Amino acid sequence: MPKVAAKSPLEFTLLWTVGTFGGFVGSLFWIEIGERPDIGVVQAAVGGLAIALPQSLILNHTIFTGKWIVLTLAAWVFLTATGVGAVGWMVLASEVLPLRLYLGMVYGAFAGFSIGMAQWLAIRQPASWAWQWILANAVSWAIAVPLGSVVGMILHQLTRLFLGEVVGLAITWLVVAISTGIYAYKLLYQSW
Repeated sequence: MPKVAAKSPLEFTLLWTVGTFGGFVGSLFWIEIGERPDIGVVQAAVGGLAIALPQSLILNHTIFTGKWIVLTLAAWVFLTATGVGAVGWMVLASEVLPLRLYLGMVYGAFAGFSIGMAQWLAIRQPASWAWQWILANAVSWAIAVPLGSVVGMILHQLTRLFLGEVVGLAITWLVVAISTGIYAYKLLYQSW
């Protein structure tokens, strides 16, 4: 199987993190962060495209690039259309810490599973490790969403500025980018 251009785990993870997190930051030019009803299918599609494009360029030797972009975009649209919401751009409405943690884990795991499943379809087969990408995404999002959500809630309460929630979402994306970057490197180079 052809490998990506990165030479070391750190180099690959850094490249993946910059691409994924940069996609999130870039998406903010078109998407207004808000609560679930505030973010529609079009915004989810734009966000999915902003994330999928840099990822596909990084993985272009191991995936079907067009499929990666279309299926990642479709996963974000699916999550939004089914009422789960565009988890990466959505602030949880609850101000109760245990509820935020629980909802963050549930929404995060479901979103990660959905995104991982969609992207799995774009990984060149036969790749014996490809199914692990689904699990890696589910775990990454299940950890990152509650973490970022709680940080965002605390910053929002301390500063009384909604910007605290935006910082929480940035933390979510940073954790997802780093953890999926580590998983992707292991899956591509070390094949568990």
